[in-house]
Amino acid sequence: MSLPANFNDFLGNSSAVESLRTAIAAGRLPHSLILAGPQGAGKYTLALMLAMAVECERQPREMWSTGQTLASYCGVCSNCTRIASSANLQELVDTAVAAREEMRETDKKETRILIQQHPDVLIVPPDPPQLLIKLGQIRSLIHSANYLPSEAPRKIFILTAASFMKEAANSLLKVLEEPPDYVHIILCAENPGELLPTIRSRCALVRLGALPVEELETLLADRHPDWSPKHRTLVARLSQGAAGQALGFNLDAYTAARADAMLLLRSATADTGHTDLFKMTEGYRAGAEGQVKANGLLRTMTLILEDLLLLHSKTPELVRNVDIRAELERMAASVSFEWIENASHKLDQVQSGMRRNLLRSLSLDAFAEQLAPR
Repeated sequence: MSLPANFNDFLGNSSAVESLRTAIAAGRLPHSLILAGPQGAGKYTLALMLAMAVECERQPREMWSTGQTLASYCGVCSNCTRIASSANLQELVDTAVAAREEMRETDKKETRILIQQHPDVLIVPPDPPQLLIKLGQIRSLIHSANYLPSEAPRKIFILTAASFMKEAANSLLKVLEEPPDYVHIILCAENPGELLPTIRSRCALVRLGALPVEELETLLADRHPDWSPKHRTLVARLSQGAAGQALGFNLDAYTAARADAMLLLRSATADTGHTDLFKMTEGYRAGAEGQVKANGLLRTMTLILEDLLLLHSKTPELVRNVDIRAELERMAASVSFEWIENASHKLDQVQSGMRRNLLRSLSLDAFAEQLAPR
């Protein structure tokens, strides 16, 4: 993955991006900022681009048609290139995790995953295998924030998710209350509601909205001309308006997760044996790989429940899983609105339980059992 050459190549949300560029040019970028939006909306990409605009040695500026001055970045100076080298976040995290696995057991327990390609830009991802931001990571952030920048004008901290351990969230709150003048903290969040209200109240919030399906289809036709029109339409709808998610969408992985989700829902909506269900849920084991698989299943389940709700609401044209619409219509006819609402609440409880390391297979079995007809 590489970053866009400039802000004009960032897909969508031009007004939000312009306001942030204007703030940087005027020296008014908030010290604490939440970038909110669905997975694949470009939150992390935009966070890196903002960091480059702040730290760029050349500080290029553009004049907009409204007369506003917009900050940009050169992309070639030492600061820009080192920040841009963090674009492939998952590769860097995988490398850091592998290095941690080689340590002695005592050192391994004390080592937290942090990405720092530039001495003044620290990236804090969720720490495997629980995929939560932990206290040790926030302590490292606070320690670094207490020292002046060494090579760039500012210190920038990018937290790539809103999933915190309680102690970590409380510790972050302390630095948000009185951040040093040279510090900017950027929080990427799919759902800002996961954050403590006291954290949200101390941050400026910028939402990255969804792109229209038609715009995503056009983008996919340009980038993936080998895909069939039906394939592009399905991916555009499933991407929930997120360009990055659409471009990198793994349809095979999604359909595999959806098959499991439909099996689980069929078990919950029909008075049938659970043998196949138990075989399926046994595949959701502990560890980072199981966590990724489980997260994919839960996201897929959310989309299916939303489609069932859309069918109940007589708006079938908004259904995302268009390739299995007939099956979804049959399922929607067999359940009530209250059942869908209850399923959504129970799914939230499953997600919460998995964040607390409850057994995934048992959580999924219990989910199906709680929704089964009585």
